[in-house]
Amino acid sequence: MDLLNTLVDKGLRRELPTRDEALAVLATSDDDLLDVVAAAGKVRRHWFGRRVKLNYLVNLKSGLCPEDCSYCSQRLGSTAGILKYTWLKPDQASDAAAAGVAGGAKRVCLVASGRGPTDRDVDRVSETIKAIKDNNEGVEVCACLGLLSDGQAERLREAGADAYNHNLNTSEATYGEITTTHTYEDRVDTVQKAHAAGLSACSGLIAGMGETDEDLVDVVYSLRELDPDSVPVNFLIPFEGTPLGKEWNLTPQRCLRILAMTRFVCPDVEVRIAGGREVHLRTMQPLALHLANSIFLGDYLTSEGQAGKADLEMIADAGFEVEGTDQVTLPEHRAAGGCHDGGGACGSGGGGACGSDAAPEVSEPRTAPDARTDLIAVRRRGAGTDLAPNA
Repeated sequence: MDLLNTLVDKGLRRELPTRDEALAVLATSDDDLLDVVAAAGKVRRHWFGRRVKLNYLVNLKSGLCPEDCSYCSQRLGSTAGILKYTWLKPDQASDAAAAGVAGGAKRVCLVASGRGPTDRDVDRVSETIKAIKDNNEGVEVCACLGLLSDGQAERLREAGADAYNHNLNTSEATYGEITTTHTYEDRVDTVQKAHAAGLSACSGLIAGMGETDEDLVDVVYSLRELDPDSVPVNFLIPFEGTPLGKEWNLTPQRCLRILAMTRFVCPDVEVRIAGGREVHLRTMQPLALHLANSIFLGDYLTSEGQAGKADLEMIADAGFEVEGTDQVTLPEHRAAGGCHDGGGACGSGGGGACGSDAAPEVSEPRTAPDARTDLIAVRRRGAGTDLAPNA
């Protein structure tokens, strides 16, 4: 396909595809799916070889969030039967992190529910970062604590944090339909604060919330413009007891197209398959490794994931290797900080500014697949429990 040849050439040059090209990837047929995966796989291997970076989540504080994000089992008004607990102590969090590191994780992601941290919360997390780094040589730590106030990103950086995660989640045009207690601009501001403080910015999306192809392209283009080092792609886990509990809009094939589109638009960043891969990709997870160079190991914040041992076997069987702590994840031009100039997309070449192309026609709604509620299990082990974690 001429489209795929063009996208590969642009990906190898870090050139921004046009919106029409990105939309065309999402519109490809199932007959062309393997060609799409193969093309995006060339871009992935060019920048990241066959390495897979493993990340491990530690939920420092679960549930009881005052925000109303419709996708979240920890939201205000959620009746999902998730674990609820207040802040883990630094040694508890360090023990949980150690299980992930022992399983091969290179980065530990510290997450806490809530609108954003107080200064006392930043102190708690700073103590936790120190405990984790003292006990696990070479581990990266990413914090995900919500909206940041002035000076908090700098304090986290001084405490030893390597990165900060705050997802855009969906397009600016539809953000107000998903969340009303904060704005899309609030999220952009927090990512920019992380950048400015010298933290590696991590920001991604959630697919499967009823969005259109245009929404998906919009949010990925916005991410390209923000220029994070890593882009986690979440697939909605439709928890019963949340407003989106009946949104089953994804097939394995659509998930692969979304990952491929993200890779073409963000060719040289760490694209991470995040929550929901087991629920929506299912047996096609190994194909997704040809598109993304990073995954979460084991369980998620409030739901169970694939067994850590199965993750490692999947990576090996697919012909990939786990990235070691002695290996640099990002390409040299990114690892050296050369892309974070605050001026938009890195290496945009002649691709034009985000949204510069003529608006395409709105995509047709797709037939929803059958719900697979049997694949959703609430996490009952690991952080916040007396049971061993899944790592």
